[in-house]
This record gives sequence, C-alpha cells and structure tokens, in this order.
Amino acid sequence: MSAVLTAGGGLTAGDRSILTAINTSASSLSFVGSTFIVLCYCLFKELRKFSFKLVFYLALSDMLCSFFLIVGDPSKGFICDAQGYTTHFFCVASFLWTTTIAFTLHRTVVKHKTDVEDLEAMFHLYVWGTSLVVTVIRSFGNNHSHLGPWCWTQAGMKGKAVHFLTFYAPLWGAILYNGFTYFQVIRMLRNARRMAVGMSDRVDQFDNRAELKVLNRWGYYPLILIGSWAFGTINRIHDFIEPGHKIFWLSALDVGTAALMGLFNSIAYGFNSSVRKAIHERLELFLPERIYRWLPSNLRPKNHHLIMHQQQQQQRSEMVSLKTEEQQ
Repeated sequence: MSAVLTAGGGLTAGDRSILTAINTSASSLSFVGSTFIVLCYCLFKELRKFSFKLVFYLALSDMLCSFFLIVGDPSKGFICDAQGYTTHFFCVASFLWTTTIAFTLHRTVVKHKTDVEDLEAMFHLYVWGTSLVVTVIRSFGNNHSHLGPWCWTQAGMKGKAVHFLTFYAPLWGAILYNGFTYFQVIRMLRNARRMAVGMSDRVDQFDNRAELKVLNRWGYYPLILIGSWAFGTINRIHDFIEPGHKIFWLSALDVGTAALMGLFNSIAYGFNSSVRKAIHERLELFLPERIYRWLPSNLRPKNHHLIMHQQQQQQRSEMVSLKTEEQQ
C-alpha cells in the first residue's frame, strides 16, 4: 500500500519507487556522458595532453560514481554497503579532480608556472588519498540503516553527522576554492585584455568573441557543483532539523541533480573544441559523403564544402582523362 510509511522517514513505497526511477535515469545519463569522454581520451591520441588527462580522471570518477549509483539496492545488505562506500569514494574523487583542474589553470595563467605536469603524482595522491580517508572515516558512523533509493544516506543522527563532515564539508570547500580560483583567472585575463585594447588601435572582433566565450565557460564550472549538490545540502540540513519528516519534492531534486553531476561535468569539461575537432576528423575519414547532407550543420566538418569541391574536381579530371583516352 502506498499509504504505508516506509523506513525512509515518512516516504511511502510509491515515493521510494519514484525516487529510485529518478536516480536510475539520471545516473544512466551521467554514465553515458562520462563514458563518452573516457572513450574519446582512449581512442583519440591527440587528446592525450595533460590538461585533458585531468578531465579524463574526472570523467572516470564520474563514470564509476554513476555506475554504483545505478547498481545499489537498499534491500540487500552487502550490496547496499558496497554501493555506499564506492559511491562516497568516487563522488568525492570527482569534485576533488575539479579542484586540480582549477589549480592547474590558476598556476598556468596567474602564476605563469610551467611545471604543472610534474605535479601529476601529487594530484593522484591528493585525490585518491583524500577520498580513501574520508570514506574510511565515514564507515565509523555507519549504522547499516539507509534511506530512500540510495545506500549512501543514513538514518542515524551519528551517521548523518559523519556523512555531512566527510562529504558536504569538503564539497563546499572545493566549491569555494574553485569559485575563488576561477575569479582570479578570469579577472587577470580581462585585465590583460584591457591592456591589449589600450595598446592597440584595433582588436580582432572574432578573437574578442572567442575569448569572452571561454571566460564565460570557465565561470560556469563552479556552478556545476552548486547546482548538483545545493538541494542535497538543504535536504541533509533538513534531516538534522526534522529527522522524522522527509519532503518528497526536495528528495526528488536532491536525487536527480546529484545523479546528473557526471553529465554536467562531461558537457562542461569534456565536450570542448578539441573533442569536437577530433570527432569531425573521424567523420571525414569514415562516414560516406552522402551522410553529411543529412547531418545538422553544427555536426558537419568545417571543411565539408572544401572536400566536396575537391571530390568534384577529381571526378571532372577523371572524366576528362577518360574522354581523352577514348579520342585517342
């Protein structure tokens, strides 16, 4: 009966089914998006630069986090506990990798350092080591009683406190760090742009639009974590205040936005101009010419018309040579 309350703090069985469906659907989208970025890195050699390598590690963490969000089952003890720990580990690793990307950009643009590639081993120690430590600490508050469609959230007050301290506290620390770092990077680039405009009579309008687009894109990066975890943070705080009362719409937004983090990251960090260029080059090599006509204009290679012109010229030259041979 849907009117019968479950152990989920006032949620009905129907509510839990809806939350489970939302979690599975959103996590599947994130899994597909993250897997796409991982495959692009593995298949396209030109993408294996240090900057995109960090994006690869971010996508890999998101992919595994999404996978374990899908396979968890709160009705089974061992599988539920395994999902709780692995989800915690890889979700923490995900937002920690975003801080390494922000740090790399800040060190390169603001401090003008070129030694970021030498710091890769330190990045791995920082991300995987921190994720492991907070996951182990989280196990101290595990009372094996879970809520909703996730085995990640816990029912006991001690478990909630430990979960908040080992996940949401470092999460918002990462959000603040990313926001401050990108603010400094964007401010410096804009100041440099103003100096260039003052020293030059004319600035290329196309380059100006391109730079503004990049700056705006960087400004969105901290918003991804905020959008993904704001409702989850509010929901955890509400659980502290009223532990026996769950708000369904807040839980739905919590589950849905958090599970979409991998998709948001794959679009913002991964699907950049380098990835699109690599895909366009493969389309030119493997797709027949007639298929290009049915593709949207934004998915066609930039030199599509040049390729068509060259092929037409080649066909004409072949026809001319054939006619010449027939006349001889």
